[in-house]
Amino acid sequence: MQETVAAPAHPPADVAPPRPVPDGPRRDEPIPDEASADHLLPAGEGGAHAATEAAPQPWWRRRAGLLVQVTVLLVAVAALPLYRDSLPDVGAIWGSIRHADPGWMTMVVLAVAGSMAAFARLQRRLLRIGGLRMPLRRAFAITYAGNALSTTLPAGPAVSVVYTFRQFRRGGASAKLATAVILAGGVITTTVYSAIGLVALLADRNARGPALTALAVPAVLLLLLVPLLRWPRPRALLAAPPRRAYRAALAHPRLGPYAERLAGVRDVLRPNRRDWAALITLATLNWVLDILALLASARAVGIDVDPHAAALAYFAAQAAGSVLPLLPGGLGAVEGSMAASLVAFGAALSPAAAAVGLYRLVSYWAVVAAGWIAWLGLHEGPRLPAPAKARLAGAGRLVVDGLTSTATLSPYSAVPLVVPAEARRP
Repeated sequence: MQETVAAPAHPPADVAPPRPVPDGPRRDEPIPDEASADHLLPAGEGGAHAATEAAPQPWWRRRAGLLVQVTVLLVAVAALPLYRDSLPDVGAIWGSIRHADPGWMTMVVLAVAGSMAAFARLQRRLLRIGGLRMPLRRAFAITYAGNALSTTLPAGPAVSVVYTFRQFRRGGASAKLATAVILAGGVITTTVYSAIGLVALLADRNARGPALTALAVPAVLLLLLVPLLRWPRPRALLAAPPRRAYRAALAHPRLGPYAERLAGVRDVLRPNRRDWAALITLATLNWVLDILALLASARAVGIDVDPHAAALAYFAAQAAGSVLPLLPGGLGAVEGSMAASLVAFGAALSPAAAAVGLYRLVSYWAVVAAGWIAWLGLHEGPRLPAPAKARLAGAGRLVVDGLTSTATLSPYSAVPLVVPAEARRP
């Protein structure tokens, strides 16, 4: 559900002990436009060097990515008449949606809400490990708002990272802790994502052989490396290239602050075994519940698909959305790939399209709508009169409260989120 995130390109210099910052911009420090990461430049990187890099470029170079997306989209629309006979019947799709099973559709909604809540709790847990307690409602609002930015804006993932970083800072996190949480969250979710995908491949009889063959090479290398690491000289030889790369990054004027911030992640976050169990559980639920939503939407329209087949369709759609992003959020590529995968596993075309439509209606459109409401609830809306903005913020808080209460219906709510006293660190 959540896109993998990375640290800001230019993390700001750290500040000593974290303190809460108001939700609005400070009077003595205006907050720049969040679509730009220039305000994250470390001190001392301005001047002539920044002015040189800020030289104006032709408009078509600045908008190259958007132009490519629009061109691909227009070509796809122009080619639709050529494939008219291969497209699903709209009437049949609507009939499948109208007769969708209400019980399975309820499962779709609960699974999507649980997936988003798992990611919000994961980030909140990481903040607690770093010594910052963030209210659950605010963690939910940041997660939904960041997801809306990531999946609807042209440069969404970068904007979402900057926005999440700023919201953590406003909640009292230091720059080092905010960077560490974003990095660690991305690494944990990506690792669990890969593990779940591997399990889905091994569960499929047709894919099991190629998957085991592909795993054989790294497994043999790992078995050969483990004995070598017991000896000091081979261990030093293997560690030398990463150390040289790290020293070169530290010496680089642009990469230095970033590399230093990466090295500081280990000092900021030191999870114990209980923390690791909670983090891995939440990351697993983040992906498994989203796959469960797709499986439930397929069952709602009468498609009898195995869980591992739904998982493979899900991963194929995620890959297609990343490789061929016709629109923000993978619109077009995700739906087409997901429907084609369900058809490959035996579903009829029209029910498969109906299942994908129901799944995306909840997991994308409803989540994006809730995210923009949460964005308004965090006082990030346009300049409006105070009464109107207060009413919008109140509506946003009400929606976030509802999403937060929905989390109690999911099994991950039993995961202990209170950090033991010995695990807390300043």
